Amino acid sequence: MNAMLVGADTLGNIPTVLESFGISIHRHLSGRNSSHQRKLDRLPAGTDMLILFTDFLGHNVMRHFRELASEQNVRFIACRRSVCALKQSLSGVGLCEQNACANCPNVAKRGKGKH
Repeated sequence: MNAMLVGADTLGNIPTVLESFGISIHRHLSGRNSSHQRKLDRLPAGTDMLILFTDFLGHNVMRHFRELASEQNVRFIACRRSVCALKQSLSGVGLCEQNACANCPNVAKRGKGKH
């Protein structure tokens, strides 16, 4: 799964967390640069998920990217830029860490986790 990340100047451990969920970073915009805040008319081709880091973005920028995701039927999540918040948001939309599926309570209910 390819994700576009919007917000945060640096990502720290976030790429590692995304890899554990089977997600690769397709594109990252800090959102701080004025060119990043200009209105884009589409998300990049091949984007499967949009991740917005709310503590680094203004409301108008977030609203614009959410609307783009909705128009293109791309799943999006919004969370703070922390490993814990990201894991919680990804789990909240039904994704689970690849190495944790054996212990996931959803495996017993459905027979397998969503990847």
